[in-house]
Order: sequence, then structure tokens, then C-alpha cells
Amino acid sequence: MLEAKLAEAGTLKKLLDAIKELVTDANFECNEEGINLQAMDNSHVALVAVLLEATGFKRYRCDRPMPLGVNLTSLTKVLKCAKDDDECTLKAADEADVLNLVYEAKHSDRIAEYDMKLMDIDSDTLGIPDTDYDARVTMPSSEFTRIVRDLSQLGESVRIEVSKEGVRFASEGEAANGSVLLKGTDGAVSKVSKSMKKEDEEIVDVDAEDEDEDGAKKSKKRKNVKKETDGDVDMDDDEEKAEEEFKPGSDEEGEEEKEADDDDEEGAEESNGKRKKSSSSSKPSKKAKTSSKSKKSKKDDDEDAENVKIEMNQHVSLTFSLKYLVNFSKSASLTNRVQLMMSNDVPLLVSYDFGQGHIRYYLAPKIGDD
Repeated sequence: MLEAKLAEAGTLKKLLDAIKELVTDANFECNEEGINLQAMDNSHVALVAVLLEATGFKRYRCDRPMPLGVNLTSLTKVLKCAKDDDECTLKAADEADVLNLVYEAKHSDRIAEYDMKLMDIDSDTLGIPDTDYDARVTMPSSEFTRIVRDLSQLGESVRIEVSKEGVRFASEGEAANGSVLLKGTDGAVSKVSKSMKKEDEEIVDVDAEDEDEDGAKKSKKRKNVKKETDGDVDMDDDEEKAEEEFKPGSDEEGEEEKEADDDDEEGAEESNGKRKKSSSSSKPSKKAKTSSKSKKSKKDDDEDAENVKIEMNQHVSLTFSLKYLVNFSKSASLTNRVQLMMSNDVPLLVSYDFGQGHIRYYLAPKIGDD
């Protein structure tokens, strides 16, 4: 049996809006770790991988692994019946042929319930290959959306080039050409973090041990989107570490502000000591202290959201279809950050990480003249 309760139906609605034009029918693979969806578009040029972690649900129960085959257009219509802030519960019994959706309004007693027919969809789960990416760009998702939208007005393709100068998006059309250059916020291009490579090596070693136990040997080769092998798990840790490394501000700044706030408290208590008790004077100062910290935290988050971070081991230049990138950019409604990971002759990885999980797109580069 499956029972998964999301705090807000809006999260699921945004996910489907981002992928419904790429994929028509797909299996939601449910297990104790969460809900996965992996599918390719009809032309086998792009692959989308979605993960909703079990920890991201208010309540989650999945007794055994089960696929839920759904038509994404139909599911989108059913989800439109829910408000974005409604609590959404997905239910399915073992061997069920229907998916039950329950919407509970937060500010009223309204409970809506819908049943959607499930489909039998034959699809092979494709693995994602281990890849040492030569370039990684972390940028505001709104900026990425604007760039691909603007350039799509000029041509059908965009060349993404990562160099010491920064990351450049260039498109050539019949009537006009366009180019957008983004430089790192700190003005420098750093190397891809060593921690990422180290983790990749550890994962490769584990795979090697498993292969020895099974008595089989497999050759590791880079493959395009059409032929993938397992190994996407390590990307979560890498992206989290990258975000931690580039967090603005430092512990020393926090300590300095804390000391300054403490000095203000002591001065307030001394000046008001004759007229008020120290206990009453300390309360407003504590409130002011909390307010200043929350303001600083919000300011840091806003600054971090606008930062552009560029990491590069070697020059990378690839050309991609703008039609797909415009579709990918619809995931900007889920989070304000996006990561682009590239290597020459390897599919581009466009990754959006949000609170309940992530959505990742893999797009094969164009080969030859456009």
C-alpha cells in the first residue's frame, strides 16, 4: 500500500508543469525511499529524472515497491482541482488500478477526493552514468530562464561555452545573432572541487567490489543519453557541498554581530537601570537582537540567490537545442538556483534541487554544423 501526504499540492503541480511537454506517459516508481520518475522524450534526445524523497512528505508509507503508470496530461487536470496550499495525499493499494488523490484545505473543512485510472506502461529504467564533469555553473534559475527565452527568439540552437572569461550563451539566427556572458560573482573561475572527484572514485571502488562478488567484469565507458548506466546518487552530495562551500558570510561575521548586540544590551540596561528593572529592559533588547539576525539571514539568502559560481577544469563548448532548454527552465518555479554541468561530448546536466527532492534533465549535444 502507498500513502504519501504532501504539505502543499503546488509542489506536485509545478513538477508536472515542468515535464508534461517532454513526457506523455510515465511510471512513478514508489519505494520506501520515496517516489521516482524517469523518462525520455519521444526523440530520445532528453532524459528527465525526478525524485521526491520520503522525508519531504508529511506522512509517507510504502509497503513494497510499486509502479504507478499515469498519463501526465490527465494527472495535471486532476491536480488543477486543488489549490496550491492544499494538503495533497496520494493513495494506492497493492495491485491497484486507480490512484486516489485527496485534497484537504488548510483554512476550511473542505475535503475533495478524486480517483484516476492507472496505466500499464512498459519502460526500462535507465541508469545515469558516472561522469567527471569538466565545468559546473551555479546560477539564479530566473537568469537561466531569461537567457534561453531571449535567445530562442533568434535561433533554434545555443552554444554554451565555459572558459576563464566566464560562461557564454550564444545563438545565431537568420536575421540576428545574440550572446550573453556571465562572469563569476567573485570575478574568478575556480576549479571543480576535488571532493567531487574523490567521491566518484569511492563509488567506483564500491562498484568494483560488487562486480568481483558477482564474478562478472564490466567495462566503464561514457555513454550518451540513449544508453545510460547506474550511478546518479553521488551528485546529491556534490551539489550540497558546492552550495555549502560558496555560502556568503562567515562564522566570524556572526560572532562580531553577536558581540555588538550584547554591547547594545548592556548599554540599554545601564541607562534604564534607575527607572526600570533589568528584567523588563532585557526583553525588548532580545527582540531587537532576534529581528536583526533574521534580517541579516534573509539578506544573505537573497545575495546567495543572485550569485553566479563558475568552476572549470578545462574549456568546454557545446551546442544544444533551445526548445529543450526552454522546457527545462520551467522548473524555475521550484527553486531559485540551477546547476549546469558540462563535459565535451557528454550530455548536459541541468539540475534543480528543492526542499522535497530534485528534478534533473540530461540533454544530448548537437553534433556537426547546426
